[in-house]
Amino acid sequence: MAALRVLLPRLRGPLRAPVRCPAWRPFASGGHSHQAASCGRPRRPGRWLLLPQCQDLWPTGRRVRVVKIPGVPSALRAGIGPVQQASRRTGDAGANFEYIIAEKRGKNNTVGLIQLNRPKALNALCDGLIEELNQALKTFEEDTAVGAIVLTGGDKAFAAGADIKEMQNLSFQDCYSNKFLKHWDRLTQIKKPVIAAVNGYAFGGGCELAMMCDIIYAGEKAQFAQPEILLGTIPGAGGTQRLTRAVGKSLAMEMVLTGDRISAQDAKQAGLVSKIFPVETLVEEAIQCAEKIASNSKIIVAMAKESVNAAFEMTLTEGSKLEKKLFYSTFATDDRKEGMTAFVEKRKANFKDQ
Repeated sequence: MAALRVLLPRLRGPLRAPVRCPAWRPFASGGHSHQAASCGRPRRPGRWLLLPQCQDLWPTGRRVRVVKIPGVPSALRAGIGPVQQASRRTGDAGANFEYIIAEKRGKNNTVGLIQLNRPKALNALCDGLIEELNQALKTFEEDTAVGAIVLTGGDKAFAAGADIKEMQNLSFQDCYSNKFLKHWDRLTQIKKPVIAAVNGYAFGGGCELAMMCDIIYAGEKAQFAQPEILLGTIPGAGGTQRLTRAVGKSLAMEMVLTGDRISAQDAKQAGLVSKIFPVETLVEEAIQCAEKIASNSKIIVAMAKESVNAAFEMTLTEGSKLEKKLFYSTFATDDRKEGMTAFVEKRKANFKDQ
């Protein structure tokens, strides 16, 4: 508290929103707590701590928003304004991130969790965010301990769309020559299953990002839309293609031509979403599903994902041929032998991912 008292005279201005100590990586929808690795103190649920040990988190020139400091009277807290914020956070993905939070979750750390983290912009998908997302995806893809990935946003918005300010002044030559949005496709190239946990708005690029995932879980208040038509353009990251395959031509055409949004319940009925959960439990439910997937053989899971995705690219005859080839391929793996042997012996299989 001594260090805090030294800081307080320098803190002025209106109260702003919270900054997190990167050692905690808290979740809005999770009630769990983490031991602060750098600060040496446990996080108290529902509170943000401003610790003297974390003074290196606010370098000069950067702002941070702070709320609910234990031990500081509410009247004094109300007068605390911007202090200096670390613009980047370090996660389990092994890199410093500004726009996302990445960490391992699950009982055995078998799930890679990525949270889009631009709350002021409703997680608008700027170029920097997509680059960081791709970096985290690559790290989890290469991590042999991770068997599945969960992608989520905040309670208010999964992602409200692409960053329009970045697009506003682009020309046709800029888009065509630089293959604008090409790097968004990285998510579709990941071999490990990716589950989108969607709370709040999934509009435009946010809806397209969710549809790039293999499974979509939605919170009760989630909303999906492709409103590009209202901006004088059309979806450019797969919206017209994946949405049509997911919900059919009629509903997809209506959404694309009007910009109207649909609820989580309508999305589930149409086949866009597989399950709906309360907002506060959505992420944990997605993690549990990812853990279940990760408990299987990773090499067999990758084959199964490839086969299902082929159904969207091939005719029934071609897809069935690929399925047979992949099915035959499983007989070249140790895990196929282990799985069938365990079944016959009535025990749990011990897969080695080989």
